[in-house]
Amino acid sequence: MLRACALAVAVCVPLAGASDLPDLGDVSRGVLSTVQERQLGVEVMREVRNDRSFMDDAELNAYLANLGYRLASNSPDARIAFEFFVMNDPSINAFALPGGFIGVHTGLMAAAQTESELAAVIAHEIAHVTQGHIARLVANQQQAQIGSIVAMALALLAARSNPQLAQGAIVGAQAAVVQSQLNFTRDMEREADRVGLSILERSGFDVRGMSSFFERLQRATRSFETSAPAYLRTHPMTTERIADALNRIDSLPYRQVPDDPEFQFVRTRLIAMQGAPRDAVGTFEAGLKQGAFINEAAQRFGLVHALMRNRELPRAMKELRSLRAIAPRLPMIDALEGDLLVASGNLKGAAAFYQAALLEHPRYRALVYDHADVLIRLGRPAEALKLASESLQYFPSDHRLYFIQARAYAELGRALSQGRAQAEANVLLGNRALAIEQLQNALKAGDGDFFELSAAESRLRELRAVPLPRKGRV
Repeated sequence: MLRACALAVAVCVPLAGASDLPDLGDVSRGVLSTVQERQLGVEVMREVRNDRSFMDDAELNAYLANLGYRLASNSPDARIAFEFFVMNDPSINAFALPGGFIGVHTGLMAAAQTESELAAVIAHEIAHVTQGHIARLVANQQQAQIGSIVAMALALLAARSNPQLAQGAIVGAQAAVVQSQLNFTRDMEREADRVGLSILERSGFDVRGMSSFFERLQRATRSFETSAPAYLRTHPMTTERIADALNRIDSLPYRQVPDDPEFQFVRTRLIAMQGAPRDAVGTFEAGLKQGAFINEAAQRFGLVHALMRNRELPRAMKELRSLRAIAPRLPMIDALEGDLLVASGNLKGAAAFYQAALLEHPRYRALVYDHADVLIRLGRPAEALKLASESLQYFPSDHRLYFIQARAYAELGRALSQGRAQAEANVLLGNRALAIEQLQNALKAGDGDFFELSAAESRLRELRAVPLPRKGRV
C-alpha cells in the first residue's frame, strides 16, 4: 500500500509561497530547520526508492543531474544540496520533496520539445525549495510528527499520477492540513514561476521555454474532456499565470539557445523504452524514412535501443555503425555499444571496450558501473574493486560504487570489508539502522587485520552516536 502511495505524488508541494505574501520562509525555519527538512526528505526518499517506478538509471540520472546542478548553481540559495532523480511515469510531471530532492517523470522528459522547456520546469521546482515552500507546509503544523508528514507526502505523491487516489489518500494523511495548504497554491506557483524564470535566464537557457511549455499544456486541456495533463492538475495553471510569465519574458532580450546534444538522445532513449519493442522499432524506422526527426543521430540512437529491446542484436550493431558515422563523440553512445556487446554475450570484448571508453570519458559513471559489473562477471573482482575505489575519490556520495565494492569484496572472500561497503551504501540511502546491523555482522566475520577492525568499530560508534529518526516530532 505504501509503495502504491509513493508511485505518484510529486510536487505535493505545489506549495510555494507568493510574491505578495509576507516572507514566511524565515518563519518556517524556526519550526523546521534545514537539517530537519533534509532528514524528512531522506525519510520520504527511502519509500520512493522502494517504488517500482523509481529509476536508478545511470545515464538518465547523469544527464538530469548535470542539467539540475547547472540550474541550482544559479538559484537564490546555491548552498542547498539538491538531488535529482527520474520516475518511470508517462504522465507529464515533476515534483519537489523536502530537503532538495527533485523528481522528474519520464513523460515530461520525452514530451519537452527543447531543453529549455525541460529546464524551465526543473527551475520552477528548484524555486519551490529555495523559497521555503515545503518548510512552510510543515510550519503550519506546529506539532508535526515525522511519520505523519512522510505519510502525507507519499499520499500526495500518489495523488499526482492517479487523481482517483487523491481523496482517500489525503483523508488518511491529515486532509484538513493538506486542504489548508492547497488554498495557497496559486500564489505559491506564481512565486515559483517568477523565481524559476530568473534561474532559467541566469543559467543561459531560452526563457521562452517556460511560456511555450505552459501554452502547449494549456492547449492540451482542450483535448481532455475529463482530465487535464498531470502537470496542470498538480500545478494549477491559469491564463493569468501564463500572461505574467509572458510579460516578464517580453522584457528580456531574445536569446536563441541550442540544445545540449545529449538532450535529444535522452528523449529518443526514453521513447524507445515505451510500448511494445516492435512498435518502438517501427516508430524510429518510419521517422528516418520520412525525415520526421529533429536530430538524425538521436533518431538512430533511439532505433538502436529499440532494436536491442526487440532482440535484433546483429541489426542493432549494424545500425550502431551508421550512428557512429554521423554522431558526436558522446559517452551515451559508448555506453550503448558496451550494452550491446554485453547483450551479445561478448563479455571479454565489452571489458576491453569499456577500458578504452573510460580513457576518453573517465568520469562517466555509467561506463564505470558497467565496466565493473563485467569485470566481476569475468572473475576479475580485484580490478573491479580498484575501479570503484578510484571512482569514489571523485564521487564519495555514490552509493552504487559502494555496492560495487561490496560485490567485489564478496568475490574476494573479505567479509568485513564487504559489510563495511554495504553499510556505507545504506548510510547514503538513509538506511542507517540497516547499516549499523551490517557493520555489527561484519565485525563477527573474523577476518580483517587490526587496522580494518579498528576502522569498522570506529565507524560503528559514529553511527550509533547519532539518534535514529523517531516517529516523533520534527
